[in-house]
Amino acid sequence: MTQVKYGYIGLGNLGGNLAASLIRKGFDVTVYDRNPALSERHAAMGGRVAASAEELAAGVDHLFTCLPSPAVSEAVLARALPAMAPGATWIENSTLGRDDVLRLAGLAKSTGVQMLEAPVTGGVHLAARGEITVLVGGPEELFALHRPALEAIGGRIFHMGPLGSAAIIKVITNMLAFIHLVADGEALMLARRGGLDLGKAWAAIAASSGSSFVHETEGQLILNGSYDVAFTMDLALKDLGFAMGFGREFGVPLDLAGLTQQTFVKGRAAYGGEAQSTQIVKLLEDVLGTDLRAPGFPARLE
Repeated sequence: MTQVKYGYIGLGNLGGNLAASLIRKGFDVTVYDRNPALSERHAAMGGRVAASAEELAAGVDHLFTCLPSPAVSEAVLARALPAMAPGATWIENSTLGRDDVLRLAGLAKSTGVQMLEAPVTGGVHLAARGEITVLVGGPEELFALHRPALEAIGGRIFHMGPLGSAAIIKVITNMLAFIHLVADGEALMLARRGGLDLGKAWAAIAASSGSSFVHETEGQLILNGSYDVAFTMDLALKDLGFAMGFGREFGVPLDLAGLTQQTFVKGRAAYGGEAQSTQIVKLLEDVLGTDLRAPGFPARLE
């Protein structure tokens, strides 16, 4: 039986690790990124490297993408779809709005290509280990066909329902993460200004009912001072914008999400859109002239 050939376009912090997981698990993978240097790692692992999105699409059976915005996804699709064989699947690991998912799925369908949405959540460190959570939306038969590849990139896989379902739950999880991040900064600052040892305070919170995944992971990067979570202010604001849109559509008041969105607008104004999303806590550090450093915490999550 001929091995299925997958392509992967978009080798940034997240996509690069997802593509690497596919290669490590023995899948036949061809990669492309507009920055050729990002492909070198995958070539060294045994992956093929295409010179363009068109070349990649013409040489594979199915296509993964992980790209920074719906506009970029659409631009890449405009190049890749005409080269893909009818019956191929496009699997999108990026976070898109539900309307974008449905619209782009329609574009793909017009060329005979089906779509699975498969955004991921849990952080770049889990993607690097092949343990990130994968949220899937799309036809059951497509999910079954590509489940082995999805299990290669993720530790836990959830098929949420039809196309658009994964977009909703992914935005919900990110909304919660950003709310938790702002709250964690306030909690750590209370501990700092209250004269507590921040290392002990972090550990006590982690062992308490007030803990969260964000505290236990990104909280360590804040205390180190690197803030290096490999996720930007711009991406955070993109996801919070999706959340607020769903709130309006479904008639759900999102008071905390709205406040968090405005805090991130301030953060982007202060530090730039490419700043780490964890630097949102630096707003409080700067205004109070009080840092949140503590020894013994890592600069990056492993």
